[in-house]
Amino acid sequence: MNLRSRLFATVAVPVLSAAAMVEPVAAAAVLKAQDTTSQSRPGAVEGMILLAQAAVTCSDGSQAADQASCDAIDAQRAAEQQAAEEAQKAAEQQAAEEAQKAAEQQAAEEAQKAAEQQAAEEAQKAAEQQAAEEAQKAAEQQAAEEAQRAAEQQAAEEAQRAAEQQAAEEAQKAAEQQAAEEAQRAAEQQAAEEAQKAAEQQAAEEAQKAAEQQAAEEAQKAAEQQAAEEAQKAAEQQAAEEAQKAAEQQAAEEAQKAAEQQAADEAQKAAEQQPAAEAVTCADGSQAASADACPPAEQAPAEQPAAVEEAPAEQVPAEKPAQAEEPAQTPDAPAEAPADQAPADQTPATEPAPADQPAESPLTDDQLKPAQDAVPGETPAVPQDQSTTEPAVEPTGEQVVVPAVEAPKDAPVVEVIDERTEEDKQQIAEDPSSTAETVVLPVDNGAAVLDSDKDADNTGAANVRDARTVLREETPVVAAPTSDVEAQGEAPKFEPQVMEAIITEKGTTRDSAPTFEVPTTVINNVTNVTNVTNVTNVTNTNNETNIVNQVNEVRVIEEVDNRTIINIGNLEVVRGNDRSRLRYDEEQTSYEELSRGRVRETIERNDGSRLVTVYNRFGDIILRSRFTTDGDEYVLFYAPEADRDEPHVYVDVGYSLPPMRLTIPVQDYIVTTSNAPDRDYYDFLAQPPVERVERVYSIEEVKSSARIRDKVRRIDLDTITFPSGSAEVPLAQAKTLRKVAAAMEQVLAKDPGETFLIEGHTDAVGSDRSNLILSDQRAETVANLLTEVYGIPPENLSIQGYGERYLKIRTAEDEQQNRRVAIRRVTSLVRPATAAN
Repeated sequence: MNLRSRLFATVAVPVLSAAAMVEPVAAAAVLKAQDTTSQSRPGAVEGMILLAQAAVTCSDGSQAADQASCDAIDAQRAAEQQAAEEAQKAAEQQAAEEAQKAAEQQAAEEAQKAAEQQAAEEAQKAAEQQAAEEAQKAAEQQAAEEAQRAAEQQAAEEAQRAAEQQAAEEAQKAAEQQAAEEAQRAAEQQAAEEAQKAAEQQAAEEAQKAAEQQAAEEAQKAAEQQAAEEAQKAAEQQAAEEAQKAAEQQAAEEAQKAAEQQAADEAQKAAEQQPAAEAVTCADGSQAASADACPPAEQAPAEQPAAVEEAPAEQVPAEKPAQAEEPAQTPDAPAEAPADQAPADQTPATEPAPADQPAESPLTDDQLKPAQDAVPGETPAVPQDQSTTEPAVEPTGEQVVVPAVEAPKDAPVVEVIDERTEEDKQQIAEDPSSTAETVVLPVDNGAAVLDSDKDADNTGAANVRDARTVLREETPVVAAPTSDVEAQGEAPKFEPQVMEAIITEKGTTRDSAPTFEVPTTVINNVTNVTNVTNVTNVTNTNNETNIVNQVNEVRVIEEVDNRTIINIGNLEVVRGNDRSRLRYDEEQTSYEELSRGRVRETIERNDGSRLVTVYNRFGDIILRSRFTTDGDEYVLFYAPEADRDEPHVYVDVGYSLPPMRLTIPVQDYIVTTSNAPDRDYYDFLAQPPVERVERVYSIEEVKSSARIRDKVRRIDLDTITFPSGSAEVPLAQAKTLRKVAAAMEQVLAKDPGETFLIEGHTDAVGSDRSNLILSDQRAETVANLLTEVYGIPPENLSIQGYGERYLKIRTAEDEQQNRRVAIRRVTSLVRPATAAN
């Protein structure tokens, strides 16, 4: 109730009530007087006259019968007036009190409101002040952080500028300071440049002649060097162990008997039938009239390599039949075994002589640990001579040694001349199946789309693209498979009993993690390469292909942290120890030794699941499965080919395949996250390979072969732009992985055994070797982000760095598009489709 309502109730109502009572009282008095008059009137007229005469006028102007009535009226009026005044006073007093109370209450309320408003204002002021202080603190903190970041950025920029400035200054200083040194260096560089120019010019003019001559010289040098090393090692090791025993025992017994017996026979036969000059020297050093007359020699296998190594250097035509006999010791190797199985078929012929292993490589034991089955490299020199001089005589089974030659520290980017217009490139990119030409990215200086085509371009061979176009034209155009099962076709099927035997095989517990062997040689089965390389011979007349077993020497160059740089023939690769990343969220890890040098690793996770991996002795994965707490098994890898004695690591099994012919648009083969942010990445990743898969490969074979990796599509994470020389990913860029990670999670929800290969790449700035390590670190960084931030299990990811080998933009300059990470779903390459979970 407000103030006006309270005044009306306490003042106006009583006054109105008193006023209403006045009129009835006066009326009652008049009526009473009239009644009295009517009762006692002596007469009507007289009474009226008397009443008129007796009426008096009261003080208020009214008429009354007498003064007493006026007094009564006045008294009543005075009482009413007094009552009204008292009522008014009382009402005013009450109103005043109530007004005071209301005022006090209102004042209290207003005071409360004011207090609340003041409190709110003070709170607001305090909040504003606090906000200001916090803002100031945050600003100071942010300023400090920004100052730190700015300092770091400035340091980086200053470092870069300093490097550039230093480079400029050092260039000037070097010009002044190293004038004397560079005189000799310039002479060497000029000699190298002139040699390179002369080599290029001579290659154009005398390619075949130079190849034959160089092959003969290299064969002779290799034979002399290897013969010297083998002679010394064989003299120290084999002569001490076998030659001494066999020579002392067998030569003492058999040579003496044979010498005595055959000397008489030989003397008689020589005198009667043929000249003494035709006598032959037997394996034990004795003389005989013919090879059939020689005594049996148990040392023949040990002595055979030395004789074989001398054949290429001499190139005596009379010894060619002896060369042709070498493959006869292992007649099934070229015909029945695939390229990467050739060592296994050759091993039995020479395996009893482990002392001959050093003949394959000039490395010492402390440089790398040799493998026990690297023996096939002992007999490559003779076939190399055959392929050089008469490539058409032996169409299959040839062997060529590729020595481990350390690559230049900073090899230049090979220039590729492409005279096609941008419109032509764009049309081919939209429909690659319409042509057999090399498909390139339709951008300025864009590289080939397929990594295997990039490898071919990197050789720098003349007309290499034309040669590959011819080979593609001979390959029929086949539509891309529609499922993983269709892609694998007749590939080996899932063998659960074999896998179970591997998983459950009883082993011997190891106290520590294993150290895997590095083979001294690996053999590639190479076909479909132009005659310039002397590896294949394809002619237009008979369309015959020469298959060559390319024996690549392997050498460990450098170890950096958990990564190793390995030299394979004329190529350098990096391999990292991925097992530390797999132990993410581990409870414990154990190792067991199995038969044939295999190792079983079991990682037990905190959630109770187990990851079981079986490695062969070279570290290649034969089988990997994840077992849940419910006992369910999810197969990730199963490569039966890896469960062999011969090494499959570092072997490019794609050499035996013809150049790939892409049959889908480039935009459906490669997706870049910056150009297609709204793309359905799940639909893209779930797509099957674009070409049929010949068999199930090991993950090591997939990493080693661009030709095999080209079978599956890829996502280029170009929203992650690594700073030059860095493997760090800023948080803002890490968030761009969210959609791709969500698609990977969706793929894994459907099949928890899927495998994704994370590839790291760099630009061409810096040394090749440092870029190999940097690219592998970039792949590992992205893999760790996918695991630690987005929850992708580490075992579903495999990483590999390729350095500057596969540039997207062919330039030696700082190019952001070349600093990238790519993702491929390789499940259909490393696991039988019938083993899908």
